[in-house]
Amino acid sequence: MEMREIEIFLTLAEELHFSRTAERLRVSPARVSQSIKKQERRIGGALFYRTTHTVRLSPLGEELYHALKGGYQQIMRGIATAQAAAEGASGTLTLGTLGPYSLQIKDTLDLFRSRHPDVRLQHREIQPASPLDLLTSGDLDVAHLWLPVDEPGLSVSPTAHTSAVLLMTSAAHPFASRESICLEDLGDCTVVEGRSIPTAMEHVFNPRHTPSGRPVRRGPQVFTWQETLSVVSSGQAAAGVTAEVAEFYTWPSLAFVPIRDAPPCRWAFVWRTACEGPLVRAFVGASVDADRPVA
Repeated sequence: MEMREIEIFLTLAEELHFSRTAERLRVSPARVSQSIKKQERRIGGALFYRTTHTVRLSPLGEELYHALKGGYQQIMRGIATAQAAAEGASGTLTLGTLGPYSLQIKDTLDLFRSRHPDVRLQHREIQPASPLDLLTSGDLDVAHLWLPVDEPGLSVSPTAHTSAVLLMTSAAHPFASRESICLEDLGDCTVVEGRSIPTAMEHVFNPRHTPSGRPVRRGPQVFTWQETLSVVSSGQAAAGVTAEVAEFYTWPSLAFVPIRDAPPCRWAFVWRTACEGPLVRAFVGASVDADRPVA
């Protein structure tokens, strides 16, 4: 299977629409249809189920999509990195991070700068209460965010690292003296309310319900990280955070309690799929390479 055929298959698997796939790849819908039929003949089975109104992946197509996607992205990142290096890439890449979390990705930043010394790396601060706003508005090229990010039109790198999840409370909170709590205990808490945060991302730190179905009350709505710290330290509400926050905000008015059954928080890089240029691919490639163990 040629690279162009792989690209057509992967794009149709994401768009599930022949005309949109053709427009995205700047080919004709007939070219897309011919390529898919050719691939199905070669493989020996249907990759998509098609009607006059819908297109969906077959089980065979699902299997092929997951098998090809990672390898294709790795190849394209490698090509982009090589092209950028050959061209002496320059320009500006705008990266969004949350507060002190840029320290988590120091290895990626160092590797990217060493490979592309002529690229200006510009930083913007992301607010946890509205984590996707700067990215979707076009103010960022790449964002360092916690997962899951399932919004349409956004691409996500492999997981870069994970963090333990804690509950941040005021020092006077009943939980402040505990060694740990469990997710069920959140039913006895009031937590902050984000401004424009996708439900799946919100639930990583501040779920709407406990495992048994008890509601988790919402307190004041916050717009910035500083507001979160102020609301929590004053005792108005609690907030789920990662272990790194406890290291950087050792305020006497704050306490951090491990949530022993909370799944680890996963972090990755996110960018707008339609704006994935050579610099974005080179940066994501640096993040993958920086995370790879040295042989």
